Amino acid sequence: MKKTVRDIDLAGKKVIERCDFNVPMKNGVITDDTRIRASLPTIRYILEHGASLILMSHLGRPKGEPKPEFSLAPVAKRLSELLAQEVLFVPSPEVVDSKVEKAASELKPGQVLLLENVRYVAGETKNDPVFAKKLASLGEIFVQDAFGTSHRAHSSTAGIGEYLPTVSGFLVEKEVQFLDEAVNHPKRPFVGILGGAKVGDKIDVIENLLDKVDTLLIGGGMAYTFFKAQGKEIGTSILDADSVSLAAGLLKKAEEKGVKMLLPVDIVTADRFAEDADCEIYPWDKMPKDRMGMDIGPETRKLYRDVILEAETVVWNGPMGVFEMPRFAEGTKAVAQAMADCKGTTIIGGGDSAAAVHQFGLGDKISHISTGGGASLEFLEGKELPGISVIEDL
Repeated sequence: MKKTVRDIDLAGKKVIERCDFNVPMKNGVITDDTRIRASLPTIRYILEHGASLILMSHLGRPKGEPKPEFSLAPVAKRLSELLAQEVLFVPSPEVVDSKVEKAASELKPGQVLLLENVRYVAGETKNDPVFAKKLASLGEIFVQDAFGTSHRAHSSTAGIGEYLPTVSGFLVEKEVQFLDEAVNHPKRPFVGILGGAKVGDKIDVIENLLDKVDTLLIGGGMAYTFFKAQGKEIGTSILDADSVSLAAGLLKKAEEKGVKMLLPVDIVTADRFAEDADCEIYPWDKMPKDRMGMDIGPETRKLYRDVILEAETVVWNGPMGVFEMPRFAEGTKAVAQAMADCKGTTIIGGGDSAAAVHQFGLGDKISHISTGGGASLEFLEGKELPGISVIEDL
């Protein structure tokens, strides 16, 4: 168990908190403030318990230099509105300079200061101890509440924890709690669902889940690599050619471990990669040479739904097809609906799966949707996340 903000005395302290304010922007205007809103419970808790608060985050990829389009000034403005109080913002190309240090030192309990984009400094992504120490010098306690960047060993996510007592915020606490419970102490049957394009991208996840799950459902582009490993015709479907032998090994490993590894039994195919393509459904072993797989078929949707509904724990990462095109979104939608209807614990590992569930209006029916695609994927791989390991144990 990791320490949280509840486990430390905040009264009269200067707290520096890492948030994930990497929000979508258009012409300097925030188009979706979900991530800012998600940070509010931790921020309010810290302020209500008598601390002054310094917030930091990255935004986009300014690549180690100050670029106005990546400034956090619009975030300070929106945060001020959401908190109904002024959030101080001192623009600085160095993130921490004498003006920022002065503003931080003069902060009173209940006040908030937001730093400029930490990725304005090249040392941030290199986990430069000099920059980490500069950030740490502003506060007395570090609160890690940016799960989405916790798999990165950066100055503001991991390095700073070397210099300050470190606890988690509520967002990180929830992420770790759900993912750890699901992967290491699941209620059974435990079902994993994996989609997306490449087997190679998810080898470690599959390897780790085969040691944990009772059933693994495979969809998306990666299914065709598994079909190829079985010697089946895949037409012009996407193929991760470098991973065919790996896929064969994973099928064998699943069999040896007694894990049911289910592949699509029918496929929605197209004559080309386009929304208005000619569509036909074929059984998995009857794929024509001149067609490509675009989605799981209706029989597969029913099969996967039945498995999901019987599960006590379900973890899903990766779409079942080209869900960005409405005609090929039915498989992903069917899995999302089955997750919503499942009575067990349902977890979505961020990324495209999370986007799909929100797109279909089913987000509030899922037990937990991870805020970090890359971080949740590495957690599912069994890797230690630098931004989590820096948090003190209870």
